[in-house]
Amino acid sequence: MSLSDISKLTASMGFTERNDPFNLFGEWLKEAEKSEPNDANAMALATADEEGLPNVRMVLLKDFDERGFVFYTNFESQKGQEILGTMKAALVFHWKSLRRQVRVRGLVEEVTKQEADAYFASRPRDSRIGAWASQQSRPLESRFALETAVAMNTARYAIGEVPRPSYWSGFRIKPLSMEFWHDRPFRLHDRVVFRRPDMTSAWTKARLYP
Repeated sequence: MSLSDISKLTASMGFTERNDPFNLFGEWLKEAEKSEPNDANAMALATADEEGLPNVRMVLLKDFDERGFVFYTNFESQKGQEILGTMKAALVFHWKSLRRQVRVRGLVEEVTKQEADAYFASRPRDSRIGAWASQQSRPLESRFALETAVAMNTARYAIGEVPRPSYWSGFRIKPLSMEFWHDRPFRLHDRVVFRRPDMTSAWTKARLYP
């Protein structure tokens, strides 16, 4: 193990003594933003369909605070429909450059219309057009069909602002558990999990075997 590896390991060991998972997550995310080559805010989002069969895909975290973790999507998409059917989801952040992982499980709520409007307005114009053009997760007969839909909506909103589609908004995952994992030599990793039975209860913390 190199000197730099030992330094990183020593710096990370104190996380097992922390008691506020949101502050700890915020610090880890800031460190990941400095070390990850792409999309430190990327997270694997897990949902389940009506038969209980799980689905997982990568999405981007757009906001977080003590209320939860926010991302935006087409509510008519597969993930949108599966979340609306259960209002439960799980997330995983994996920062390979730091050898860290955070797992989140919890309940889901829709963001407010004001939050969705504000975020949609902040997106590049072409991305807003794309939200109108894409029938997300549904069969696409050809690339030309998608490009035609983009062209039609570009003409439709050639002047003025592009409004947010009614089917496009955000979800907030409100965590009931948050687990922090850090790599250690010989797979003797550090794992700490914070849990609470509901959103109004205090967190409890436990260390886990690797």
